[in-house]
Amino acid sequence: MQRISSKPSRISLFSLLSIKNTAKQRAFTTHSLNSHLQNFHKKEISIPGHFRKWVSLGFVRTSKFATGFSPLQRKPLDSIMDTERAKNKSPEDLASAWDDYHLGRGHIGASMKAKLYHLLVQRAADCRYFVIPLWRGSGYTTMFAQVQMPHILFTGLEDYKAKGTQAAPYFTVSFYTEFAESKDLVLIRGDVVFTSKLTDEEAKWLLEASQSFYLNDARYKLVERFNKETRDFEFKDVLRALDMPIL
Repeated sequence: MQRISSKPSRISLFSLLSIKNTAKQRAFTTHSLNSHLQNFHKKEISIPGHFRKWVSLGFVRTSKFATGFSPLQRKPLDSIMDTERAKNKSPEDLASAWDDYHLGRGHIGASMKAKLYHLLVQRAADCRYFVIPLWRGSGYTTMFAQVQMPHILFTGLEDYKAKGTQAAPYFTVSFYTEFAESKDLVLIRGDVVFTSKLTDEEAKWLLEASQSFYLNDARYKLVERFNKETRDFEFKDVLRALDMPIL
């Protein structure tokens, strides 16, 4: 991807944002996690659709997150960047500028081709939920993802099991399609809500891993099994797909 040579012109595409942030993770064996997942699906499968109550989807963080769901305001794209100036940029330069702008604590910037975005939308409409292990040294913490396009929400599986729709998201992702037709480019913005629970690197990995399970045909079969054939779902298959050890 070609970088924009002029830093001032790159920065001028974007407005400044002010960000706030706030704040144990548990590792599971494959056996215990499969047991948790079975109970989770029996008790909670009708609830996840209400993840929307977390937020008016979209994601400006507030300090009130921990005590309840103050509505999160979706940031319009034109409040983040000068969309008129962006129209004159090549897809490569625009994607590069977007990535550069979001470098820093608590933000993830990425992009994807419109065709892949439409595939993600199609598959997420049929299978909204998935679990992704996040490796940490000698074990993994399991994250629960809701893919409700144009947004993805991630929280700890244990937090969701304990609090249901009152569980605050750790990481939120929003997709912007304003340039999908003109530049074959969909911009992706991720915000780490609790920086004490998730690092930027972990958030970026979660975003990439979740997309791989929805966009890769072989991996998507596991997503389908999780959503439609729960009794046949084996968490160890997810670990194998990610080349993680089975504990």
